[in-house]
Amino acid sequence: MVNTILAKVIGTQNERDLKKLRPIVVEINAKEADIQKLSDPQLRDKTLELRARLANGETLDELLADAFAVVREAGRRVLKMRHFDVQLIGGVVLHRGRIAEMKTGEGKTLVATLPAYLNALAGKGVHVVTVNDYLARRDSEWMGRLYRFLGLSVGVIQHELNDQERQVAYGADITYGTNNEFGFDYLRDNMKFDLAHYVQRGHHFAIVDEVDSILIDEARTPLIISGPAEESTDLYYEVDRIIPSLKSGRVVQGNVKAEDREELEKTGDYIIDEKHKTVTLTESGMARAEKLLAHRLVPDSGGLYDPVNMPLLHHVQQGLRAHTLFRLDVDYMIKDGGVVIVDEFTGRLMPGRRWSDGLHQAVEAKEKVKIERENQTLATVTFQNYFRKYSKLSGMTGTADTEAEEFNKIYKLDVMVIPTNRVLERVEEPDTVYRTEKEKYDAIVNDIIEKQQSGRPALVGTVSIAKSERLSHLLKLRGIKHVVLNAKYHAQEAEIVAQAGRKGTVTIATNMAGRGTDILLGGNPEFMGRQQTLGDEIAEKLPKSEAKFVDDEEFVYFFHLDNFYRVSRPEYERIFAAHKAQTDAEHDEVVDIGGLHIIATERHEARRIDNQLRGRAGRQGDPGSSRFYLSLEDDLMRIFGSDRISGLMQKLGMEDGVPIEHGMVTRAIERAQKQVEAQNFAVRKHLLEYDDVMNKQRESVYALRRQLLEGKIQFEGEEGQEGEVIESRAYLVDLSEQILESTLDRYAGQAVDPDERDYPALKNAVAEIYGLDPADVEAIDLEGMTTDQMADVLWPPIIAKYEAKEQLIPVDILRRVERDIMLQIVDAQWKDHLYSLDHLKEGIGLRGYGQRDPLVEYKKESYALFMAMKDRIDEEIVRYLWRLTPVLSEDGQASA
Repeated sequence: MVNTILAKVIGTQNERDLKKLRPIVVEINAKEADIQKLSDPQLRDKTLELRARLANGETLDELLADAFAVVREAGRRVLKMRHFDVQLIGGVVLHRGRIAEMKTGEGKTLVATLPAYLNALAGKGVHVVTVNDYLARRDSEWMGRLYRFLGLSVGVIQHELNDQERQVAYGADITYGTNNEFGFDYLRDNMKFDLAHYVQRGHHFAIVDEVDSILIDEARTPLIISGPAEESTDLYYEVDRIIPSLKSGRVVQGNVKAEDREELEKTGDYIIDEKHKTVTLTESGMARAEKLLAHRLVPDSGGLYDPVNMPLLHHVQQGLRAHTLFRLDVDYMIKDGGVVIVDEFTGRLMPGRRWSDGLHQAVEAKEKVKIERENQTLATVTFQNYFRKYSKLSGMTGTADTEAEEFNKIYKLDVMVIPTNRVLERVEEPDTVYRTEKEKYDAIVNDIIEKQQSGRPALVGTVSIAKSERLSHLLKLRGIKHVVLNAKYHAQEAEIVAQAGRKGTVTIATNMAGRGTDILLGGNPEFMGRQQTLGDEIAEKLPKSEAKFVDDEEFVYFFHLDNFYRVSRPEYERIFAAHKAQTDAEHDEVVDIGGLHIIATERHEARRIDNQLRGRAGRQGDPGSSRFYLSLEDDLMRIFGSDRISGLMQKLGMEDGVPIEHGMVTRAIERAQKQVEAQNFAVRKHLLEYDDVMNKQRESVYALRRQLLEGKIQFEGEEGQEGEVIESRAYLVDLSEQILESTLDRYAGQAVDPDERDYPALKNAVAEIYGLDPADVEAIDLEGMTTDQMADVLWPPIIAKYEAKEQLIPVDILRRVERDIMLQIVDAQWKDHLYSLDHLKEGIGLRGYGQRDPLVEYKKESYALFMAMKDRIDEEIVRYLWRLTPVLSEDGQASA
């Protein structure tokens, strides 16, 4: 309440921040008249001038007004688009490493050109991150005209590019690509054996488009490069066969009181908690599962919860999750004989992505499709930890304010809401709540019919493929013409969404399908023109190598259903003009009757997704409206708001078929959504806490790899100080001395009684590690010596063996072979370490039952595993390189 009163008096923090940026906009606008007088070559030369000023000590902030004025003028000349003042504000926000929330249709793609150009002047590379290959290619070609006009180079990362092509793209001043491609290139670079093969050149500045989708929605799915594991897939089928024999107990929504737990256990073999998306075996379920899988239990063990049977218990739990929590056509689809994940936020298919920890295999077993082997992780990183590598990070989206806390806590990013260029005319109608889902769908169909009869276009948002098909079926029964857009029909996505603003059109779409494509009232003449050129067969299909997104004087180019086309410019302009006249007239008609109407069929778990759907209407000052239709049977209402909202409904008097519209209900639903958002944030934060442990280890290993490739290794210094840097030969010699010391300490150190020293074992170990002749080592008398004295005696033959090798093998060849062997050892040990961490993570949750914090336990044990891995790396390197035998060729030359 106090905050609300203060905001009215002195303005919100956002309003105060915007006010501070106004003078910068005034300064940029003041330069416009002079900049417009420049010729094209003079405008292009401004880039050289700005770079020279930067080299002479001026900062990017000092260059900002001039740089933005140059970009605005280039946009006007090249793209026929002039940046609005609010877009300049968005550009400043991005340059300062913040998130700019800009409503749909406010030109985010154009806004990015301002900070991208300014930061590219430093010559360190700017990465513009998009959600798919199509948008990366489109934006790089479209905005690339502006950058190239100003003398900057532009690259784009596409899935099919080879390493040489990627190096060229990353070498450009500005590089477009998807979050997946940037992340996987980082992992692949850190698996390479030559610095010359690295494709990325650092992480200077990134602008993330649809930042909420990439940094929040996808943050739960790590990027993984994997290889096939040895494990058989038979157990998945076996476990899957017993799941139907287990009886479902009561379904609960959240934590159950301790006194009710005993009664709950009696209701079945397992309990489903819909709120936390978990399923737990009861005692009866445990006994039944043990009986059905008796032949798989380790003999004489204590049942499924015995540590030796943990892998089997893990399979049973994943099998239960697959059968009870993951639904066909909601969470996944069967496509080409395989299980493909459906993105719960966008409704899009995610080919190539797989659930981890055997869950994907359990779903494959459930659906009776071929089980792909569980892969062993070779390299992995979460998007949180990848994007935190950038010196400066910024992002843009239509909806970020509801997740401001997460952006700040995880990424240290502040969200700033940018005002719209024109006043928002959209009417947001109150939520309409029905008792049952059937009543709700009847009301939705009636609303659609009413809008279609009036000529208003309607866009209907659903949360899953199954729900969109159910609604489509109801409309077909009533003879209502409509189009459906979900993951099954994703190929036509852009075309369907672009035409969703035509008079009388009804479009059903899952969640945020078609994001990034504007809905123009009256229709999109560009898309209509393309459709006609295809229908009249005057468009020429192009091979991918000749494809373009930017038209030239002779041809117009476009993309349709994964294919590229071109059509002669005069032909296209004739067709386009006819459609433009039609859509302009239709636009005015649709505006007069109220614009696009958004119908949401239920609330999403995240308010942000609801806001994105609403944001499809009312772009650039157009009229529009939105309404949410809900029922007490919706998942969100049932699982998260049931008791409070049901009680509220009864108070307000709820009858069959009669909806309730009340601010109290809307507020109660919003509270339920905040509860889910907080829970989902906790899940992502929890995953990040575990990944942060691995991230420190990953960065240490990747730093060692890079140093080995550079031939200069840095030792760890004292707290807060950098250690000594030495050449690779000195590093090897130092390492071998350390291994000798630790070997002597193990067999003859202070912890070993002098009378119990095992000299033969010590000598065998030294001979075995360094590849020395056992007889020569055996002949050395070590009795009665301290470990330092032993080292003085043993070191000369050890170093002599290495120096003899240096005499035989050319130094450059020897160093290269040593480097490759060291990298192979590091990679093999890191792979095994990741495998150990996966297994540690699987069972660590059980430590909670012993009143120990699983995260603290994980940190301690993973650190112990990491230090043991480092010791193994050191010993393996010395063992391999000292035992390396030169091979003599016919001409007597030695090689490794």
